[in-house]
Amino acid sequence: MTRMLLAIGNPLAGDDGVAARTAAYLRDSGADWRIVDAGLSPENVTGLIRRETPDLLVVVDAARMGAPIGSVFRLPTEFADRMLLSTHGLPLPFLIERLREAAGRIVLIGIEPKSTALGEAISEEAVCAAQRLAELLAADAVDRVPRIENMDPAMHS
Repeated sequence: MTRMLLAIGNPLAGDDGVAARTAAYLRDSGADWRIVDAGLSPENVTGLIRRETPDLLVVVDAARMGAPIGSVFRLPTEFADRMLLSTHGLPLPFLIERLREAAGRIVLIGIEPKSTALGEAISEEAVCAAQRLAELLAADAVDRVPRIENMDPAMHS
């Protein structure tokens, strides 16, 4: 089974770098994952994803969900617009649609940020969340990440 982690976000903007931190922890674990840190330009890696056609594509980004800071949730695709990718230039629903035929399964994972202000350090809550998520992914336990079904409609990126 080919597994790929697509990390999205700006590590220079506080908790928006939580996906990059998750990618680093997963890489250090030695688990058999293809790790793609797309930073602010996930559209630049769509060709790579299409060529590799992973069985499982896990997309990680900070997401405003109205949950406690550092919460980690699997998001239904209809909540994709809550992920902060929309601040990175390309709407995530558009990106996901472009990748649907390239991956066997796509899982969106959001981590509730404390702050995504440029120049801020990543919060301790986000660091802990990244570590927990990387451990679950390394153990092939993506389905153990809780799934959020309802989000506060006022919480939008």
